Amino acid sequence: MNSSNNFPLSRRALSAEASPIREMANLASQYEGDDLVSLAIGEPDFTTPSHIIEAAAKAAKNGSTHYTQNAGILELREAISEKMRSENKADFDPTSEIVVTNGAMQALCFALLAIVNPGSEVIFPTPCWPNYFSQVKLAEGKSILVKLPQSNGFQLDPDLLIKSITKDTAAIVLNSPNNPTGVVYDRKAINEVVTAAADNNAYVIADDVYEGLIYEGNADSIVSYVDHPENILVVNSCSKKYAMTGWRLGWLAGNKDIIEAATKLHQSTTSSASSVSQMAAFEAITGDQGPIDSMKKEFQSRRDYVVDRIKEMRSVSCPKPGGAIYAFLDVSPLDGSDSDIAKRLLMDYGVVTVPGSGFGAEGSFLRLSTATSMDQLKLGLDRIEKLIENELN
Repeated sequence: MNSSNNFPLSRRALSAEASPIREMANLASQYEGDDLVSLAIGEPDFTTPSHIIEAAAKAAKNGSTHYTQNAGILELREAISEKMRSENKADFDPTSEIVVTNGAMQALCFALLAIVNPGSEVIFPTPCWPNYFSQVKLAEGKSILVKLPQSNGFQLDPDLLIKSITKDTAAIVLNSPNNPTGVVYDRKAINEVVTAAADNNAYVIADDVYEGLIYEGNADSIVSYVDHPENILVVNSCSKKYAMTGWRLGWLAGNKDIIEAATKLHQSTTSSASSVSQMAAFEAITGDQGPIDSMKKEFQSRRDYVVDRIKEMRSVSCPKPGGAIYAFLDVSPLDGSDSDIAKRLLMDYGVVTVPGSGFGAEGSFLRLSTATSMDQLKLGLDRIEKLIENELN
């Protein structure tokens, strides 16, 4: 069926931009070899642990296949509340301060739609996940990008963020550990930002999806240690920690007014998260954590291997990731933009990465995902090193 200019798309739809991650994945489909190595997608390569799958199957067989409350099954909200109390030292009432969503992306979208008016500003320290910007556009807000200096390892600079706060600031979004750098932001710096936001009646949205993948120190949420937890909206999910990306199960925790608004948005869009996914999430959070601990140890081993390999490569570098499942490779000694380098690496060497410019980074970087087997990591890094040697000789 042919499209017609008589039926134009809305400005809202036109404002949504394609993810640079998906753009590279689409380009990879043009690769003609059968030996492609993908280091592009930030998705755990592990299968969801069997006890979680079995709990979901049992729930479905027993009839848990109907609509749930818009905010989610109370037992799951209670489990999330207890998880946040015991692990994060944060108290959220499961009956009024938590809403279960279709993944963290929807939780973030609901948070932004609840607090952003046309023209409102949302501040992002960059590099950061690019889908944030499209969500702000959908809420008719304005993204304010604050570039963190590479010279400080992309660590959070509170002064830079605080200077960007205006009367129009609705929120600051902090993602620690960070996608794409893997950097865990300094607690004191985070607290300074949260305090400044509170002083200016702005929220801080804590994107905690990698909170369970911090390799040194405690797996704490931002809400655990700041002076103004009442100003924090917590976004989290089962996707990364429990290898449950396809189950699409997340949550938003915050004050009751925000959660009430988010629940109304749920009513008007998807009604509720999948009932079966909610039962799977309950088992993930309350059940055997042994398989989850094993996955984390494997991710840490991969992180260590990638960092050690990059140290051996000529002229390139990356900050040591404190968490998450990425390495942010500085390829500025090579010719061309990072998009050009990513395309050469794909077409000539069969390795898929994501250019750092897609994350708002200045300079020339490639994001490498460590969410693949050690064999694939070794092969991919061998090819990256070959490209570097060939181009620098």
